[in-house]
Amino acid sequence: MKTCVEICAGAGGQALGLESAGFEPLALVEIDSHACSTLRLNRPNWNVIEGDLAKFDGTPFRGADLLAGGVPCPPFSKAGKQLGKSDERDLFPEAIRLVSEIRPKAVMLENVRGFLDNIFEEYREDLKSQLRDLGYRTEWRLLNASDYGVSQLRPRVAIVALKDDLWEHFSWPTPVTKRPPTVGELLEKEMAAFGWPHAKAWSKQANQIAPTIVGGSKKHGGPDLGPTRAKRAWLELNVDGKGLANEPPHPDFEGTPKLTVPMVAQLQGFPKDWKFYGKKTPAYRQVGNAFPPPVAKAVALQINKAISSAGYEKDLRIA
Repeated sequence: MKTCVEICAGAGGQALGLESAGFEPLALVEIDSHACSTLRLNRPNWNVIEGDLAKFDGTPFRGADLLAGGVPCPPFSKAGKQLGKSDERDLFPEAIRLVSEIRPKAVMLENVRGFLDNIFEEYREDLKSQLRDLGYRTEWRLLNASDYGVSQLRPRVAIVALKDDLWEHFSWPTPVTKRPPTVGELLEKEMAAFGWPHAKAWSKQANQIAPTIVGGSKKHGGPDLGPTRAKRAWLELNVDGKGLANEPPHPDFEGTPKLTVPMVAQLQGFPKDWKFYGKKTPAYRQVGNAFPPPVAKAVALQINKAISSAGYEKDLRIA
């Protein structure tokens, strides 16, 4: 088992993928209290550190195999102002600081598709230059969650950096050939859980994978499944995207059903037994902001193979 430190861990999407790929977390850093409670609820043995990443000292974990994380996406998201380094939420500088302090064999960060926009070309090259100065080679790639078994489009950028002597052993994951289940195929049993007699007919109508699930903003109201265009896409799948339900439809329900938080979590690639702490709105935000575990696993497996192929021995030095 190799070791990792994860920053901006959220509700555990990436952590689950890393765990499945053979990485044991030495620490998971997250500022949101609900997400921290979710991590502790599901994995009581994990070392969850709740607090500001800027105050986290990586030196006690020097020598961990991997530094991973999903740094905040608003600085690069098309849904925002795309302020990049001018956005106070930009945590890439903290990630670079921790690479310097921890000196992991590999780095794995994820972000939104907007990170690849032309406006951020200088930013990307500067990031690559800083990592090169620390002895790492860096590449990024746009990955679609549906290529790795997730019932959702969800394009995300994976940024991978490895020590120079490891890079020749790394290759990007190959998409799976089997198509992911449609929304209906994945969620029919959940829709029928309370005896709704129309679940099978609904499943046949929900015959595509889901549009990209959004996490929502703390500045706005309760959970829904995205902006107007996204809601139209959900409606084509016979899903009411204007909100979430507290539970599956009852036998006498008529109309277009809403999804529940556990249903959305399955569409995001979480296992059924993963629980989310908090009421509907904070729980949904945790799900919507997560890195789908199967995608994280696919990338992390390739990193694990690269480290193993290079013949590295475990070199963890806890101060």
